[in-house]
Amino acid sequence: MELELSSRYVRINQWAEEDRPREKLELKGKAALSDAELIAILIGSGTVSESAVDVAKRVLQLVDNNLNELARLSLRDLQKVKGIGKAKAITIVSALELGRRRKEADPVQRPQITCSRDAYEILRPHMLDLAVEEFWLILLNRANRVVRKVRVSEGGVSGTVADPKVIFNVALEHRASALILAHNHPSGNLTPSQADRQLTKRLKDGGHLLEIPVLDHIIFTDHQYLSFADENLL
Repeated sequence: MELELSSRYVRINQWAEEDRPREKLELKGKAALSDAELIAILIGSGTVSESAVDVAKRVLQLVDNNLNELARLSLRDLQKVKGIGKAKAITIVSALELGRRRKEADPVQRPQITCSRDAYEILRPHMLDLAVEEFWLILLNRANRVVRKVRVSEGGVSGTVADPKVIFNVALEHRASALILAHNHPSGNLTPSQADRQLTKRLKDGGHLLEIPVLDHIIFTDHQYLSFADENLL
């Protein structure tokens, strides 16, 4: 019987790429995977006669496919499944414990940008007392809540290079719905240069094409700021 099973067994690395759990997650996203496929990624490998997915299915059969019940199993319970040793059992228990702690944790409330002052205050911890120019992005979701703050370049005392390709690549990578641009003037001068104006226009035009609008460009100094939106310079 064991020989018959082995003859039919096909290793995961022989599956179509879109069906392998790790590749499937990368190509289609985590929601596309079944519970067994996610557990298979955790345990990493199967046995001589079964794939990691097959072993994961047998783990789930212990609890009638109920993840809440699975979280209650001990290391010893999990090791009763052929193909699950101590290391794999510890990995499963650890992953389920992280899930439990996530449920208990309060969701982080992302700050919302309602005006240029909000953007300035959010950037103050990052841009205060800088000796050289830096260019930053505030990435926003559809509700104008902050998704991420990203420094995209660092230059000298009198300037820094901000590449539109890099900027929009960052925005697309984090699925931003809108952008706020910011850079500092170490001199304390709030007057936007011609290069500042030209870059802002290029980025605004690019954002329009990509449907990622540029909402503002902040020129930052330690004590005050200039907002392109407030000054009707966008």
